[in-house]
Amino acid sequence: MKQTQHSVKTSIAPWLTVQNGAQAEDFYKAAFGAIETYRLETPDGGLVVRLSVDGSEFWLSSGSSEQEDPDVQWLVCDNIRMILTVSNPDVLFRNALAAGASEVFPIGEEHGWRLGRLVDPFGLHWEIGHPIS
Repeated sequence: MKQTQHSVKTSIAPWLTVQNGAQAEDFYKAAFGAIETYRLETPDGGLVVRLSVDGSEFWLSSGSSEQEDPDVQWLVCDNIRMILTVSNPDVLFRNALAAGASEVFPIGEEHGWRLGRLVDPFGLHWEIGHPIS
């Protein structure tokens, strides 16, 4: 691959769209210690932010007003899970529960990982843990 003067590091970052981006941002800051690294507010009240948890980034946005149909279920996320790998999953898991997440299964050790699973107030599933050496 040819390097240019303005080379960009390849990365993949999830983009999470929720009904209330501002509330979600507050949750991720309280639960995971996320730091905002980018913010765009649109005139129609939309919000796009990039958050970082110890250098691991993800994007977050509010759904647009034309998508806000009360009869549409926003998230059915059993087939999508975020895996947050951290050095101390127990502390982060407790912080997330205190910030409003619900436990799916507690932190434990299985299959070579110390890991627990929760669902955040916006319906997204997070597995928080680390591999066991």
